[in-house]
Amino acid sequence: MSKQAFNPYLPISEYVPDGEPHVFGDRVYIYGSHDKEGGETFCMLDYVTYSAPVDDLADWRYEGVIYKAEQDPDYKNRAYMYAPDVVQGNNGRYYLYYAMSGKDGVGGYYGPISVAVSDSPAGRFEFLGHVRNKDGSPMLDYVCFDPGVINDNGVIRLYYGTQYDFEEREGAMESKWFVETECSMFNKKPEEILEMCEKDSVMGPVSVALEDDMLTVREKPRHIIPYKVKGTDFEEHPFFEASSIRKVGEKYYFIYSSQQNHELCYAVSDKPDRDFKFGGTIVSNGDVGLNGRKPEDRLNMTGTTHGSIEQINGKWYVFYHRLTHKSDYSRQGCAEEITIAPDGSIAQAEITSCGLNGGPLKAEGTYPAVIACNITNGKMPHGTNKRLEERFPNVNHAEYNGEIQRFIDEISDGTLIGFKYFDFKGNNKLTLTVDSKAEGEITVRNEPEGEVLGTFAVSKTNGFERLTAEVGFKDGKQALYLTFKGSGELRLLDISF
Repeated sequence: MSKQAFNPYLPISEYVPDGEPHVFGDRVYIYGSHDKEGGETFCMLDYVTYSAPVDDLADWRYEGVIYKAEQDPDYKNRAYMYAPDVVQGNNGRYYLYYAMSGKDGVGGYYGPISVAVSDSPAGRFEFLGHVRNKDGSPMLDYVCFDPGVINDNGVIRLYYGTQYDFEEREGAMESKWFVETECSMFNKKPEEILEMCEKDSVMGPVSVALEDDMLTVREKPRHIIPYKVKGTDFEEHPFFEASSIRKVGEKYYFIYSSQQNHELCYAVSDKPDRDFKFGGTIVSNGDVGLNGRKPEDRLNMTGTTHGSIEQINGKWYVFYHRLTHKSDYSRQGCAEEITIAPDGSIAQAEITSCGLNGGPLKAEGTYPAVIACNITNGKMPHGTNKRLEERFPNVNHAEYNGEIQRFIDEISDGTLIGFKYFDFKGNNKLTLTVDSKAEGEITVRNEPEGEVLGTFAVSKTNGFERLTAEVGFKDGKQALYLTFKGSGELRLLDISF
């Protein structure tokens, strides 16, 4: 079977969330944070990058470690590097922008924004300095978090910020709690918080142009979207974090993670630093909002997402991430093809297993179960800044006979596992590899509540064992849904046609 692309698009042992894709030359490079498999907090590992030929998005090459957290001067105080972005400067060199944080995000809002430089998009990068004011002092205006950067016809523009709804709550301006909370989170003085509130806020997305040295600001940063969103087109999807910027024709697309905290949204303007209008949701890692789906009907555990769009070999894609291991700390990059309509709008993408493949996967050979795009028991949680303890189906890993295996774990009564999509051609058998402590059956369908095409009897196993059943698959592009009914729990390692 020829190599295909599926989600997650990097090796299933790799965890590179917050993906910023960029085409440099004839390759696309992915830059992001670097989570540890089963990690205890965000972004525990050093930056790595992968790249692929623009005409073969199944052929990702590991470029290695491109930058280490210990290279930052503040490493002893804040040891974790958060979501980065990379831009090519006017001198042809490549510049990496990032912010440091402590464990569980503590100190991540303190700034400044750090910059590293390399002669190659594949690194390695060397520390250059901090984004700074004209007098050389660190630029700490607003909240220096989640930088995104663009070379706009020779003008280097930096975007950053975060936003909570504190200041739009009733009585916030008179609340001692409100001022103390913002001072603690953002390392600001009370007078700075209050002074900014009279004009706008220390929070919200901002932009600033940089000099050709890639460090010095040309002028003071400015908000690109008003902080107070009530009554505006951003009210239902206010900015939270994950600033990213792209230019499509003569329009500027600002991509961000909303306060819904499971979706990437976009806003559009004719200008790079103001007048942005809300566009819509590009993708949700639980398909929330797609075809009217409500948050309580999410198709996966939802939680933080961060990413952007990129045109690769004539097609547009959105890169985002999913959650594994029942936490926000083990996130994997995924991608979907999107279309930018003639009017500039982007319809919300459906999350799939085939992602960058350019079409459905071939219904032949063996696939890891963890490429499932829907994993739900009908009551999936929304993630928080911790590992959840309740039991629900999730992507996980463990050692079997000296080898690390990755599988869907804690499958129990009512669990639905969906793969979208496969191209079926005369298939009549399916094999599942399971480790079962359960009794019951697994049904096979092309729709979640559709006709039953086949059934597996499930009983307790001694480790992973293979189950095979006759299945009446329908030819053509179809989804594959597996539903377990019974008692106990099982793990699913792979599926084979």
